[in-house]
Amino acid sequence: MTRAVTIIERKPVTVAYLRKTGPYGQPIQDFWRRQVAPWMATQGLMGNVRYGISLDDPLVTAPEKCRYDACVEVDALYKPAGPALKQIIPGGKYAVLSFRFPQDDIPAVWAYLLRDWLPKSGYQLDARPFFEHYPLDAYYDEATGAFGGEVCVPLMPL
Repeated sequence: MTRAVTIIERKPVTVAYLRKTGPYGQPIQDFWRRQVAPWMATQGLMGNVRYGISLDDPLVTAPEKCRYDACVEVDALYKPAGPALKQIIPGGKYAVLSFRFPQDDIPAVWAYLLRDWLPKSGYQLDARPFFEHYPLDAYYDEATGAFGGEVCVPLMPL
């Protein structure tokens, strides 16, 4: 897989989120569809930019203990309701790799960026969270479950 990675400066963003603990992959897509989207609809947040933060490395953490935050961009003054919490995704330098395909192919995108691209990039990982960014025009095909967005990895110079 050879893909174009871009380096960008991202601004900090305030998000409301729901957390899921359990395996990544299809269960995350189901979480968005069954819990996050209905919650966003009741909060009037359906037209907002979304983010997915995987807090654990599934190669190190047991699947049942992996944590994932399904996030939606909100105003800094937003007061979360129900099970939602609020956090700030830090700004700074990020490597960004766009994708558009089925959920099962997402691990290959992360592997390419971290295993193949990063060691040759002149950068190292920063301690800020890794995330997937889903802009307002993000691709989604309900019939196949394929979707698109951007994988964002925090960087700092070597």
